[in-house]
Amino acid sequence: MNNKQLSELKQAYVARGAPHMIPAFAERAENAEIWDVEGNRYIDFGGGIGVLNLGHRHPKVVEAVKAQLDKVMHTCATVMPYAPYVQLCQKLCEMMPGDGDKRALLVNSGAEAVENAVKIARAGTGRSAVIAFDGSFHGRTMMTLALTGKVLPYKHDFGPMPGDVFRAPFPVPAHGISDEDSLAAIHRLFKTDVPAHRVAAIIIEPVQGEGGFYQASPAFMQALRDLCDEHGIALIADEVQSGFARTGKLFAIEHTGVVPDIITTAKSLADGMPLAAVIGKADLMDASGPGSLGGTYGGNPLSCAAALAVIEAIEEENILARSTAMGEHLAQRFNQWEEQFSWVAHSRNTGAMAAFELVNDAGEPDPELTRKLTKTAAEQGLILLSCGFYANTIRILVPLTARDELLNEGLDIIEHCLGMLH
Repeated sequence: MNNKQLSELKQAYVARGAPHMIPAFAERAENAEIWDVEGNRYIDFGGGIGVLNLGHRHPKVVEAVKAQLDKVMHTCATVMPYAPYVQLCQKLCEMMPGDGDKRALLVNSGAEAVENAVKIARAGTGRSAVIAFDGSFHGRTMMTLALTGKVLPYKHDFGPMPGDVFRAPFPVPAHGISDEDSLAAIHRLFKTDVPAHRVAAIIIEPVQGEGGFYQASPAFMQALRDLCDEHGIALIADEVQSGFARTGKLFAIEHTGVVPDIITTAKSLADGMPLAAVIGKADLMDASGPGSLGGTYGGNPLSCAAALAVIEAIEEENILARSTAMGEHLAQRFNQWEEQFSWVAHSRNTGAMAAFELVNDAGEPDPELTRKLTKTAAEQGLILLSCGFYANTIRILVPLTARDELLNEGLDIIEHCLGMLH
């Protein structure tokens, strides 16, 4: 079937709330390239929304999944466990920053990881309230929608949201919100909406994903850590998009020197296989009783095998250094574009988690120009994603394994399309 025929099928049988950005259907993929059912080639700068840090069908991952497929596909880890589950939990606990005993839980998705992190924090503290940040994205389930700090397109049709969720502004100096402003807002929450002794957790993305790739400063993260320690609050680092080598560290929180109580991770953890994890301090993770955590498919054997292969590949192929070098290259190109095009502004990166914004003549966010860029790029054979609180940020999530020639080819397409915007 061709793209048109498949689009007609999708229109007829797939829920309208689940659209697609690229008007084509993938047939095969390799590393940072995708070919559709008609043989058209796309360079993938979206990486399945941050899922493919090691690229499509990384050989080591494919080999591991095929080998596991010949052994066990499913038993449910809560019925009869299997080695890859516990071996992966061991690896994750060893990788989490900080001293002391750790525990891990494997689930299916980033949203499910965040849901469980909140459950664990509530059980461990005996409290119920959670503080999140403007612009955050924590998932599409009801609790994670309540935490998510952006209405459109995620939550405007689905209220009311679960209660005991409060919000503070995320510090973005470029948009007039300082670290001090954000901290002051939390202290105001303690006075106006929820006392500190009722707060179970503060959840934050060390580098916001959907919110626009803004990084929380080390000073701000340390202030949050101190605040949580003072009031007995669990600090949750949501690393679903920023984790697993995207920023030049395994976890973005490592750039700050701060140790969280709980980390959630997913997306590139298994390089395309559905898997997520909650990793945390043992006293918190063990707070709830037997049978309180788990799920039918959580930690599926195939996904666990993929994740173990991902960890090996990150170490063997020096992916952290590759992410840092790629980030430097992206920053250089972004800086050139800011000089060349007046509508490009506020470029930034943490490793290869890189982004820039499109603005109008008054320097204000321009979401329409951003939509035009992603559409034009797709027409030129480049998958390019936008994001941001104002929907005017272009984010780069190209696989870290992409060849330099392919990376530059994609960047050249963006530069060409930028020149077509005015």
